[in-house]
Amino acid sequence: MTMQAIVIANAGSPEVLQLQERPIPKPKADEVLIRIFAAGVNRPDVAQRQGLYPPPPGAPADIPGLEVAGFIEECGTDIKRWKVGDRVCALLAGGGYAEYATAHAGSCLPVPGNWSFAEACALPETVFTVWHNVFERGQLKSGESLLVHGGSSGIGITAIQIAKAFGATVFATAGTDVKCEACLNLGADKCINYKKDDFEEVLKGDGVDVILDMIGGDYIPKNIRLLNADGRLVFINAMKGAQSAFNVSDIMRRRLTITGSTLRNRETDFKARLASEVEKHVWPVISSDKFKAVIYKQFNLADARQAHALMESSEHIGKIVLVND
Repeated sequence: MTMQAIVIANAGSPEVLQLQERPIPKPKADEVLIRIFAAGVNRPDVAQRQGLYPPPPGAPADIPGLEVAGFIEECGTDIKRWKVGDRVCALLAGGGYAEYATAHAGSCLPVPGNWSFAEACALPETVFTVWHNVFERGQLKSGESLLVHGGSSGIGITAIQIAKAFGATVFATAGTDVKCEACLNLGADKCINYKKDDFEEVLKGDGVDVILDMIGGDYIPKNIRLLNADGRLVFINAMKGAQSAFNVSDIMRRRLTITGSTLRNRETDFKARLASEVEKHVWPVISSDKFKAVIYKQFNLADARQAHALMESSEHIGKIVLVND
């Protein structure tokens, strides 16, 4: 049995993405096979296509895709919770740009309420990332303030909404007035167009308790200067560079914490624990009127090149999704 899949032929531009026939994977004892109806497109997929983010051992070597939604087609011998026909979304280590993919059972979650597969597939990568980095590593609490860089990205729109639902004041940065307006409509208390204004100057009177940064570079010393005493700076990417100079005495004097993480290479037990926490704490928010899906554009699986070109343009607000008709 074969399936259609998007394959990275070699490292390069979006043109290296090719639609090919591949064998349908077989689930291991602790895995399920998902018939995929929609897959989220994320920047790590772009980095993998460029040869900058190799998949971890055991993940498909040349099929990108970290989050999917669909029906369970087959269950491994050890599966107890799930059954064939269940509607799930899942976090993967790779392989999501296809008609079928296997997922560890612990990394699956039920599709919320009446959400479509296109909406649900946009949840796992962003929600898992935000919960772990903002709430577990960043320890954001009700009444504190959060600054989200890249507020109109998939991660950004998720962080804004969940943080607001848990009682935080939320600041964001974005690159256009339209994107800033979108952040405000999603609940941000203030959004700074970084192409017009210096976010440090705008926010220095507010003070920030937690910063979620995917930018790095010259944002790093600005972030550190903005943080309140006992503030936390959490990195999930460094699009402008991973190195910068800053004053260590600022960190000591104000007892700041600098941390960060990546999700893809973490062990399955960690992801299963994280999924359980997400389902317990975040799924009620997702299922309420406090959170809405923001899908910028859907592409057919065969048009993954166009989806990647759009992702690299940074024109989008929210998520880009691939769908299987």
